[in-house]
Amino acid sequence: MAIIGGDSFRDGLLERRRKVQQAIDLGGDAARFGHLLTDIDTALARLESEMFGICEACDEPIEIERLAGNPLLRTCLDHLTADERRALEDDLELAARIQGRLLPERRLAVSGWEANYQYVPAGAVGGDYCDLVPAVQNGGGFYFLLGDVAGKGLSASLLMASLRAIVRTLVEAGLPVSTLVERANRLFCETALPQHYATLVCGKASATGEIEICNAGHPPPLLARGAEVSRLGATGLPIGMFSSGDYPARKFTLGPGETLLLYTDGLSESRGPSGEEYGVDRLVATLSKRRDLAPGDLVAACLEDAAAFRTGVARADDLTVLAIRRSGQN
Repeated sequence: MAIIGGDSFRDGLLERRRKVQQAIDLGGDAARFGHLLTDIDTALARLESEMFGICEACDEPIEIERLAGNPLLRTCLDHLTADERRALEDDLELAARIQGRLLPERRLAVSGWEANYQYVPAGAVGGDYCDLVPAVQNGGGFYFLLGDVAGKGLSASLLMASLRAIVRTLVEAGLPVSTLVERANRLFCETALPQHYATLVCGKASATGEIEICNAGHPPPLLARGAEVSRLGATGLPIGMFSSGDYPARKFTLGPGETLLLYTDGLSESRGPSGEEYGVDRLVATLSKRRDLAPGDLVAACLEDAAAFRTGVARADDLTVLAIRRSGQN
């Protein structure tokens, strides 16, 4: 069975082989590097025989996220040695600490806005992306971002870190939201494997109360204005799918007490004991009843309702909720 993205794995292995051979030619340790060349050639041979990505111990597929990080792997997680398991646990602990430092402060109050979020990975690390970045150009305010990288665990967290670095660099340039997402898409395509993509909501809240927002294939943010709660559907495809594409943004203005709620599908697609999906309708009902709450209390209420719906069923995905409210007080 051919593995998805096999050509990319082949190109990557050939590039690794070229660099290892170059190191040998420049006087590197021929014995040690020669062993690595053998491992690369074995992986290339397994690609040709369509055995690449198949565990040698059980003939089951090796986790694609692990292969993305190390294409020389030959066993799945279930068949790691004791030393390999300890090394993986150490890596996960370190990754969790690093990811914690990449997240913004949970509460933001700036330019007449309040924001608060909760980030709950399914494991030690997660692939959800959340950021709040004060704008230093174009009249203040702040950028807000919520995304979900395809996959779970360590590889997803690494892609999340890569996406964060891309977006943070573009935010510093003070780009319009639509241009920011278009460029982030191109750069993400250049750094990720073909099977990797991310849904993303990117927006800017200005000191005037205006919000400019783009939804790249993400679950619809909910806008509570007056007595209504509306859904802001996607304006473009998830980033990383195609290197070119339009990501138009929509604009609207919020008044004091009006709220924008963002979330990942770890909330909307969570399931209860009967297998029923939580769904966006239930989240709309929660927001309708709790629209007057401050962002932190609203986020807590959403998480409490989701936990009550699951009634003990373990979460299967990362979960993030972000609430943004116009306070009107600068």
